[in-house]
Amino acid sequence: MIEVRPGGRRRIDRVLSPDYTSEIEHCELDEVRQLRDEARQEETDLSYLRRILHARIDIVLAEQRRRAENGSASVVEELVAILSDNAVGPAAGSGRYQTTEPSRAEAHRRYAEALVSDVDLSDVMSLSAATLQDALRAYTAEEDSVSQRRREVQAVMDRLDAEIARRYREGNASVDELLAAERERQ
Repeated sequence: MIEVRPGGRRRIDRVLSPDYTSEIEHCELDEVRQLRDEARQEETDLSYLRRILHARIDIVLAEQRRRAENGSASVVEELVAILSDNAVGPAAGSGRYQTTEPSRAEAHRRYAEALVSDVDLSDVMSLSAATLQDALRAYTAEEDSVSQRRREVQAVMDRLDAEIARRYREGNASVDELLAAERERQ
């Protein structure tokens, strides 16, 4: 479970701190954008971890289904189809277009692997039914936790976006200034 530690130094601790957005109306616009960008990066990382967990859940479910149907094809043979099932079709949930890459991809992969010790999904057919069920429970519980934190981070992003929009709407910020600042950075 992803715990948020009050006063913690991790990005998720900062972003989900109650005071992260408490004074945003008094901050400079650039500072509000920096806060939003930091929250966006955390949301990207949580989304990536969530996708890793979904892949593991899909593999376990596919093996359980194969066993229930007495299927002969191994999960490895069906891996592309298993992992692409959720990749096609209409999106569901609160996904957002992401322009950033995960910043801790390797750490997220190791985290997901450590959730269920001694469960090697590369040889999923050799696992007992009980081990598969335990793995599914662990992955599902963690996915629920990650999804909850992701929704909390998205709520922070929404507050920051609303503050930026308010400033444009009330004339306290202008697109011309934003474009000029972008040109200076290039």
